[in-house]
Amino acid sequence: MSELAQEREFLADARSQLGRMRDRVAALDGSNAGNWVSAEVLEATLARRMEQLTDDPEIPLFFGRIDLAPENTVGESFHIGRRHVSDPDGEPMVIDWRAPVSTPFYRASPKEPMGLTARRRYGFARGQLTGFEDESLADLAGADGLAHSEILEAEIERPRTGPMRDIVATIQPEQDVIVRMPLERTLVVQGAPGTGKTAVGLHRAAYLLYAHRDQLTRRGVLVVGPNKSFLRYIRDVLPALGEIHARQATIEEIVGDHAPVRATEPADVATLKGDGRMAEVLRRAVWSHVGTPQDTLVLPRGSFRWRVPAYEAREAVEQITARDVRYNLGGAQLRHALAHRVLVQIEETGDALDDKAWDVLARTKPVRDYATAVWPTVEPRRLLFRLFSDEQFLAECAAEILSDDEQRLLAWDRPPRSLGSARWTTADLVLLDEIADLLDRTESVAHIVVDEAQDLSAMMLRALGRRAATGSLTVLGDLAQATTPWAASDWADVLGHLAKPDGHVEQLTAGFRVPGDVIELAARLLPSIAPRLEPPTAVRRARGRLTITTAPLGEVLAGVAGLEGSVGLIVPDDAVAQARTTLTAAGLTFAVVGEQDDAGPEAAGLDDGLDDAGLDSSEFDAHLDLVPATLAKGLEFDHVVLHDPAGIVAAEPTHATGLRRLYVCLTRAVTSLVVRHDDNLPPELGV
Repeated sequence: MSELAQEREFLADARSQLGRMRDRVAALDGSNAGNWVSAEVLEATLARRMEQLTDDPEIPLFFGRIDLAPENTVGESFHIGRRHVSDPDGEPMVIDWRAPVSTPFYRASPKEPMGLTARRRYGFARGQLTGFEDESLADLAGADGLAHSEILEAEIERPRTGPMRDIVATIQPEQDVIVRMPLERTLVVQGAPGTGKTAVGLHRAAYLLYAHRDQLTRRGVLVVGPNKSFLRYIRDVLPALGEIHARQATIEEIVGDHAPVRATEPADVATLKGDGRMAEVLRRAVWSHVGTPQDTLVLPRGSFRWRVPAYEAREAVEQITARDVRYNLGGAQLRHALAHRVLVQIEETGDALDDKAWDVLARTKPVRDYATAVWPTVEPRRLLFRLFSDEQFLAECAAEILSDDEQRLLAWDRPPRSLGSARWTTADLVLLDEIADLLDRTESVAHIVVDEAQDLSAMMLRALGRRAATGSLTVLGDLAQATTPWAASDWADVLGHLAKPDGHVEQLTAGFRVPGDVIELAARLLPSIAPRLEPPTAVRRARGRLTITTAPLGEVLAGVAGLEGSVGLIVPDDAVAQARTTLTAAGLTFAVVGEQDDAGPEAAGLDDGLDDAGLDSSEFDAHLDLVPATLAKGLEFDHVVLHDPAGIVAAEPTHATGLRRLYVCLTRAVTSLVVRHDDNLPPELGV
């Protein structure tokens, strides 16, 4: 039997054993649990385990093998895959890629063999093993440590349709170092286009869930993306790696519990609301409600009237405010501080009280009423409503923080009639979230992965930072792709707003996705948009196909419609309607990225997958996607047609922001890029 046949037989056996493991879990239930609570917990655990053991025949169970030196483990070999598979005796057949023994598969080199003698990579087609390549570390040592893997390159360049897929078979050494960094360390990954920063962040989440299963499952993992389309695009990566415990959300969804978004606002207003100085304005606004006791507290109890003089109440308020506690906790502490002073007086008379007396006294109506008068209840929406509609109150809270012009920019020109009629924006919701945290501490999760972090305002970053107050973050982004008016220009500032100033910054510049010709064209914009960043370099042998043309859009689309893999037509947002008409006239079936955000199932045509205009409603599963430029960030397509680059630049508030948006759109292609223009290319491209 040939070695390839042996490997195919091993694959079939491994699939059989995975099925056996799943059948074993399926046979279990919660009937033997001690009580109904335990039964429900057990049933939920078994359901999660069943999901983790799901076998997709299109996805190979293993993608590599390592041979270890005899002096280490008597010359053992291990197959490396997406999840652990064992035989009936419990012996491993496939080792999870996150296990420590798998690390040499990604990092071993002639200089640091890590106990390896050889490494094998497998080629697959639709789940079927088609071949393998062996790489001897000894041979590499005699060839300057250089090697080329046809299988590795083919996997990176494999045509893609549907949502983003994992890169577990192609993780490079510098990426693996980031993936396996310790949980307790907050990490920033500055990644140029095509360097795989998003995939690295998701694989880091999968690794941490494996290495710290109990802690992260109990306290939670949060993946934050820039918009819903992006989250739909990455939705399958973690489940494909056997991880189903991470919540995915946009910043709008995270703060959305405070109020519905019912309005938008000018960029200058949103930028001011996102400024980090607003945190101090809001802090002053909250704590301005604490008064100074002027009257004596009188507490009747039986035939006695116990009194707390105003000066003692003032001392209590001063002591509490000096502790830097949350506002609502301070109110509770004031009630107990007043009750304690009464309790001391009662005990001095010789009256014996039980352990509950303190709490009972704190809950009495006189104490509660007195404390509430001094330390009134604050409601976030009512406070922000007052701040924006009461110019005097805003001036008091913003004194020496915001200029008079900035205060006028914040204030409502025509305040809503009532709190219920207020039309809140996304920036307002972030401020409401800040106020809520000033009142009561926000619950922290174990780890947050946040992508496109360069586009978050200081106040948005604070909202994420407090949700990782006792945890850590993986921050992903590219300063050159910053496209919001409030975008960050320095990662140190980002870490400061996240309250993680000691975070570590890693930079990825080796591009495995974007072809060389394409990345070189896009890099011409860097001197204008991010002169301090190191330009990305393409490490693929394939240069890709770059075409710059003034041909009609319909003609360009006809030339790419039949290509293998996914096709993305990226256009200025205000050109989507015209592009839709052009696609429909050409008889092409397509999906519109982001349309699911604005339409329900019926409006999106989800009942039959295709509407009357040739619109395929299955976003990212269509061969051709129509992409508004503002939603292109983070997406990738085998072939990209970029229509009207000058229009993309002009649509942004500033020329610099427009160039950064163009940089994003230029770097979405994996195989080919067609830039279609009307003799008006931005001069910064140098074409």
